[in-house]
Formats: sequence, structure tokens, C-alpha cells
Amino acid sequence: MRSLRGDLMKWLLGALGFGSLVLVMVAYAVTLGEMNEVLDENLKEVAEAVAQYHASAQVSAKPTSTKPGEKSDDDGDLVSLVWQRDGTPIFSSNPRFALRFTDVPGPGRFEVAGEEWRTYTVVLSDTVVQAAQRTTARHQMAVESASKLFIPLVALILLLAGLIVVALRRGMRPWNEATGQIARRSAISLEPIASENMPREMQPLVGAFNELMQRLSNAFSMQRRFVADAAHELRSPITALRLQLTLLDRATDAAARAAASSELRTGIERSERLVEQLLQLSRAQPDVELHHVERLSLGDLVRSVVAEFHREATARSIDLGASTTEGISVDGDAMQLRVLLNNLVRNALRYSPVGSRVDVVSAIEKGWPVLRVMDNGPGIAMADRGRVFERFRRGSGSHVRRGDPAGSGLGLAIVHAIAGRHGAIVSLHSRSDNSPGLEVRITFT
Repeated sequence: MRSLRGDLMKWLLGALGFGSLVLVMVAYAVTLGEMNEVLDENLKEVAEAVAQYHASAQVSAKPTSTKPGEKSDDDGDLVSLVWQRDGTPIFSSNPRFALRFTDVPGPGRFEVAGEEWRTYTVVLSDTVVQAAQRTTARHQMAVESASKLFIPLVALILLLAGLIVVALRRGMRPWNEATGQIARRSAISLEPIASENMPREMQPLVGAFNELMQRLSNAFSMQRRFVADAAHELRSPITALRLQLTLLDRATDAAARAAASSELRTGIERSERLVEQLLQLSRAQPDVELHHVERLSLGDLVRSVVAEFHREATARSIDLGASTTEGISVDGDAMQLRVLLNNLVRNALRYSPVGSRVDVVSAIEKGWPVLRVMDNGPGIAMADRGRVFERFRRGSGSHVRRGDPAGSGLGLAIVHAIAGRHGAIVSLHSRSDNSPGLEVRITFT
């Protein structure tokens, strides 16, 4: 498992080591450059001093037993030489090094036996004086000078490593505190983490975690409320079914038995519808993935749903019609959008009186695809419109026809949940023709 502290130590120590190496190399380059300037000037002074001395003293080379190419007791790197103008050697401070004759005055460079030499030449009327030094000697001096920084830098790196360890331990304390607070959280303890004393860098993480805790708390509260409401709603039809079953058992004649059976059938239908809507609502929750998103024609959807409810509308003498505009398509889950429209049409038929009219429309309004379901029912009071999308919430003025299972208060909640998952907006309106009733509008944005 990776360690954030270990990664920081690796990167910081690696950066320090690399920086130290760069510092040593820079020190070497700077030292070598300074040495070249100083030693080149020194070569010039040596060459001019030897030239001045030979010009005044006319010193000849002393006999020496050392031949060119042999080692001598003087293994120095600084050599001075004197030649006649024709290249005949007069003097060499170290005959071991057979340097090249040149009569070009000033600084120069050349190689002898694979080694580079830096020279300075002084040309007189009858002699040529040259001072020379091996370049490797200068490099060795620069390396020695730069290497003196190595031990202090190693000590500095070790000191900084210790300070970094201490700083990381102190700097990681807020993380440890936050970890401890998170570890103490549970499904019944979703309080936010105190972020007042947290470092600025941790504020986004702590804020995101607190938002997650708030969402979880809201979800759990909604779940508990939903379970409580569902249990309450299921208790009533189950109690009614038990009572209706008792009445059926006590029926003494065929008419009473038929009436009791009809009431029992109605209760079963209501319970079945309630369970079906609970399942639909659970499938429409935001944390449940859409099964299959595809391009759907709103016109086809409207015509299909209207055809499905045609028999029920005809039985109640309700004029159920469809008005569609071709070429209107949206991306969505076909099954859930059908559930959405089914709930709207079923509600419209349930609350519309006999002989009224229900219209289902698909159109383009202000550039957006829209579904509209309009009925001639009692409508929903303005005071209730902001609350009817809640689960098990019924409008105060709602009513149903005799013999129809009473609504559970889940239809519009299901519509709202499915629309939200498809990026659509649900809105309630009075009918534009000033006739009684309600218009439910689904706008796909």
C-alpha cells in the first residue's frame, strides 16, 4: 500500500540529492572557469619573466640526463621552454615533456601524447619563450575544490531529512484527526467533520465529505420516512381486506355475498395498485441506473399510451384524445417514460367526471420537447401544488369516481422522480381555455 508520507519523503530527498549534485557540478564549472582565467594569466607572467631573463642573461640549456619521454624527479605540470627562432631548443624546465614548437605569440592549445596543454608564447628577436601547463591539472584542482562541498552537502541533506520527517509528522496531524473523526461516524451518526481548524489544503476534501454525509443523512431520513409512510399506507388496505373477508364469510344470501365479493375485489385491486406504485417509485430513485437509454419518439409514446387506456376511457364516456407533432424525440428509458405517462393519464381519467375530455399532447415549446396531459377534473389548489409531488401526498380537493380504488398519493411522486432522472421539469398549470381541470406539463431540457 502506498504511503503519502513515504512518497513525499522520496520526492523531497530526491530533489535535495539532485539539487546537491547540480550544485557540485556548477561549483566545478565555476571553479574551473576561474582557475583557467587565473592560470592563463599566470602562464603569461611566467613566459614574460623567462623571456626577460633570457634576453638579458642569454642562458643556455644545461646538460641533463633526462631524455624526452623519460620520467624525471620533477613531475610538475608547469613547463617553461626557450627556442631559437629556427626551432632549436635552448632551455626546458622539464625535458620529459616534448612540447611542440610554435612561433605564434599569445595563448594557445595543443595536444602532446593524447593530453591537452594550454600555452602562452612570447616571441623575441632571436628567441621564442613558451610557458605551458596540462589541462588535466586544472581539472584535478577544480574537482578537488568542488569535492570539498560534498561532505557538507551530505550533512545538510541528512539534517534536512530529519527536519522534513518532523515537519511531515506535524503536518499530517490534521489528516490523522480527520481520519479519527471519520472512523467514529456510523449510519446513525452522520455529523459533519469540524473544519474550522483544518488547513486550507484539506478544506475541499473535508467539505466534499461533509456534503456526502449530508446527502446520506437526507437519504436515510427519506428512506425512514418512506418506510413509515408505506407501512401506514399498507395497513389501511390490509385492514380493509380483513374486514371485507369477514363480511364475505358472514354473508347469508347470494346478494350479500356478491356485494362482499365486489368490495373484496376492489380492495385487492387497490392493494395491488399500491404495491405496484411502490415498486415503480423504488425503480425511479436517483441512485438506480436507467436500464436502457435510447432515442424515443414522443409521438409514438403518446399514441401507444392513449390506445392502452382507450377502453377504460370509453367505459366512462370520457373523450381521450392524442395530439402529436412528428419528429419530436428525446433520449430516455422507454419503460420508465411509459410509466410516467401512464400515471398521468390514469390520474387524469380517475379525477375527470363522466362525459368529460382528456387530451394528451406532444409538442415543441420554446425549442424544448414537451408532454402535456389535460383533464376536466377538480384540479389541484394553488396551495397544494408545491406539495403534491411528495410521497403519499394527496390534494385537499381531489376526488375519485365511485367504485374506483382510491389514489395512494404516489402517482405524481413517481412522475416527478422519473422526470428528474431524464433531466425534465414537471409543472402544474390551470387549463389555458379557462375551463375547469388541470394541465400537467413535462418539459425535456
